[in-house]
Amino acid sequence: MLTLQFIPYGELSSLSSEKKIQKLLRIVREDKIVLLEGKLGINEKSELIRKTMEEIDDKFKGIEIEDLDLEKKDKAFFEKIRTIFINFILGSRKGMTIIGPASIIKEIKKDPDKIQLFTEDTKKKKKK
Repeated sequence: MLTLQFIPYGELSSLSSEKKIQKLLRIVREDKIVLLEGKLGINEKSELIRKTMEEIDDKFKGIEIEDLDLEKKDKAFFEKIRTIFINFILGSRKGMTIIGPASIIKEIKKDPDKIQLFTEDTKKKKKK
């Protein structure tokens, strides 16, 4: 069975980067695909990948991660400044991040306006 777990922005916003990463990795190691409201910071994303690489073993094959920016690219100058200020104060709520185990996610395709997620049939894998 494929399990998706939605995590709203507010659930992680008060956590330190280290705690966010621990929580996300714990969920992904349970063979769940995380749908995260908002995006991780650049440092958080690279730290998540680094921690994942350290934890790879026979049972855990790593993660697939991709984010989608829902911001309009053709905003007026003052609207861009306003958005930057709001994101600085409140965090980047715009967008979505998908994180899942590499053993389940076959491929994530990203277009400017959408993400397509292709998964492996886990039942076939277990029969082998």
